[in-house]
Amino acid sequence: GKPLAMMLLEANATVTIAHSRTEDLTSVCRDADILVAAVGKPKLITADMVKLGAVVVDVGINRIETAEGKFRLVGDVDFEAVAKVAGYLTPVPGGVGPMTVAMLLQNTFDNYQRLISK
Repeated sequence: GKPLAMMLLEANATVTIAHSRTEDLTSVCRDADILVAAVGKPKLITADMVKLGAVVVDVGINRIETAEGKFRLVGDVDFEAVAKVAGYLTPVPGGVGPMTVAMLLQNTFDNYQRLISK
C-alpha cells in the first residue's frame, strides 16, 4: 500500500491510508472516490463502506473453504454486494493479479538492463 500511496501523492492525489483497525473504517472508506483494498482479510470491504459510483480495486487474494470442503479465492471486497454500488470493481481472481505479475517481470528486466549497462 505505501508504494502506491507514494506514487499517487507524487501525482498530486489526496491519499488516505487506513488499515483493518482504523477507527470508523466504514466512513473513511465511504469518503474515497478510489478505494484500493489490500488488507488480507476476506470480504472485509462491504457495500455500506463504498461511495456510490466509486472505483474499487481489490488487490486481496484470500483462500477460503467452501461448504463442500473445497477452496476458492476471494478478495478483500465482498464482490457481489459491492458490485451493486461501485462504478467499477476489479474481480478476484482475474483482476489486478496478472498486471502485478507483468509489472514484477518488467521491473526485473529493467533492473537487469541497468545492472549490465554499468
